[in-house]
Amino acid sequence: HVQLVESGGGSVQAGGSLTLSCLASGYITGRCGMGWYRQALGKEREFVSVISSHGTTMYAASVKGRFTISQDNDKKMLYLQMNRLSIEDSAVYYCSMCNYWGQGTQVTVS
Repeated sequence: HVQLVESGGGSVQAGGSLTLSCLASGYITGRCGMGWYRQALGKEREFVSVISSHGTTMYAASVKGRFTISQDNDKKMLYLQMNRLSIEDSAVYYCSMCNYWGQGTQVTVS
């Protein structure tokens, strides 16, 4: 069983930056990638970024060049550095690993 807890969300003006964190605990094998997803009000959850167990990263086209995903060496902390935020980035951001999900952290850009 894996627990994921996100933090770092908040309110920011357009053009600003935020860094999200996700703490993983429990049975962590290091074999699963970790990723970020988001769900805006009234919309479906969408992929944002993922980092594989080998460190390969992928980004949604809408965030590429603005967001950076990273992970601690022990693979228990996941980060998402978000720069040049826009109103369209407002959403609840979820951390995911091995089909487990965190509770989400709200990001509001105004």
